[in-house]
Amino acid sequence: MRLVTLGVGAQNSPRYAPAGLLVAHGGVCVMIDGGPGAAPAGRLDAWLVTDTRGELIATIRRLARARGLEPYAGPFDRRGLHVAAHPVVHTSHPTCGYLIEAAGLTVVWAPEFYEFPRWARGADLMFAEAAAWNRPIRFTGGVGGHLDVHAIARAARRHGVKRLVFAHIGRPTLRALDRGLRPAFGALATDGQVFLHPRRRAARGMGPGNALADADDHR
Repeated sequence: MRLVTLGVGAQNSPRYAPAGLLVAHGGVCVMIDGGPGAAPAGRLDAWLVTDTRGELIATIRRLARARGLEPYAGPFDRRGLHVAAHPVVHTSHPTCGYLIEAAGLTVVWAPEFYEFPRWARGADLMFAEAAAWNRPIRFTGGVGGHLDVHAIARAARRHGVKRLVFAHIGRPTLRALDRGLRPAFGALATDGQVFLHPRRRAARGMGPGNALADADDHR
């Protein structure tokens, strides 16, 4: 299985493309979220989203329809790649994250939530949000928001997540990183970062995938 974070930014990020993950396994390619600057170049079998009413959904629809696809929030299952949608607490309307299973690996894509998703328990690799740094962001009216990096790191450890990667990076987290701060558990992803399983050596000349991280390496 090959995973690429085509973007790791929160909404209107000054530094990163919109958070999006490209999943490839057994000749099947699935895009999750993304948007302008975070769209794959090759063939796709499906385009999934975590929020069918999100700010970028109109752009994602245009990008997907240009490939003959309709973006949706739901499951995907083909050639040993199993992707299941699970609800997350985030805003006033239903949103989800994804549990991805292939090649004996369990991966979670949950770029936005206000409560840590219990269904992420024991994941080999979790892509989580980082819109807030040391305190949560609460939406007006108390209808959800964004859990902070500190709380997510503690919860991920409690839930037995083996490797945590933050991939929805907001301005409060960018300011903390610029001050030299780092999470107690987990690491920040970058646009174009590649995760491979099983572990393989990085090939030279892979373009944006030169920033290689192995998804089965839980350092």
